[in-house]
Amino acid sequence: MNIKNISFQDIKQKLQVKKPWDDVIIFVLNILIAIPLFLIAHQNLIELPWAYNIDRILLFVGLVVVIQFILRLLRTIIIICILVYVCILIYGTVFGNYGFNSVYEDYDSMIYTMSDNPFPQDIIISKLLPFPNKSKILNAIEYKNPKVRNFAIMATTKNFKDIKGYSDYRTIVQCFAVFKEINNRWNYVNDPKDGDYIATASESLDYFSGDCDDHSILMAASVRAIGGTPRLIHTKGHIYPEILIGTMNDLETVNYLIKNVLFVKESYGKQLHYHIDERDQVWLNLDYTAHYPGGPFLSEEILGALTLN
Repeated sequence: MNIKNISFQDIKQKLQVKKPWDDVIIFVLNILIAIPLFLIAHQNLIELPWAYNIDRILLFVGLVVVIQFILRLLRTIIIICILVYVCILIYGTVFGNYGFNSVYEDYDSMIYTMSDNPFPQDIIISKLLPFPNKSKILNAIEYKNPKVRNFAIMATTKNFKDIKGYSDYRTIVQCFAVFKEINNRWNYVNDPKDGDYIATASESLDYFSGDCDDHSILMAASVRAIGGTPRLIHTKGHIYPEILIGTMNDLETVNYLIKNVLFVKESYGKQLHYHIDERDQVWLNLDYTAHYPGGPFLSEEILGALTLN
């Protein structure tokens, strides 16, 4: 019995980090744990109408204090806590759940949220809220299907083929050609009453008909098939596609193209509608309700995003 006790104490002492490094490690581990917990709480708790988001500041401080207290209780086995945390992140990274990259993105999102951001609706934390029918939608975006690829190529030969002088934006112009072809032909049809019907991109090409998720799937697949970067935005009761434009400088060029070259009549006297993500990347609206890329949003409140890199 004494031998067991002695060996346990020896192991415990070997695992214990000496001062002041234990406090440093506890603080760092606290922040790494507090960030994702704060973002989850922030997304799911009701916001109070307090000035300067004081309720969220108090929430974050409260989480830090509680986690700090728990970690101090586990001070003697802090190395084990670190190993457990790292193992969880490795597992999440390998199997596509919450991993190292997610921690970085959450930290970046939190800083972006706390900053003087003129587009608060642009904060996308898609992993915190499930994207509806995510696996079915991903499978339905058949951008490698020959039928989808051939349609996208056809659209680029039919629309804006003779536009010259914008070689750096050729892919975007071609994606706008796809947008024009789909939206000119799209016929909105509701799903069956007893549930969602997710049509594949190749299936929607038969009649260019369906609801918002069918349109988004076809648009995303066609844009991706010719080199564009699309994403789907989930709002309350609606899904719509967007395309990655790039920086604000790119947006200026694209704005000129849309208003003066490609969609002159459709966009006359109107503004472009877009979102800016936490990396300062510009995403332009491609919804079926829009008559030109960057047309008005049908719904503003963003609940999640599904990006096809």
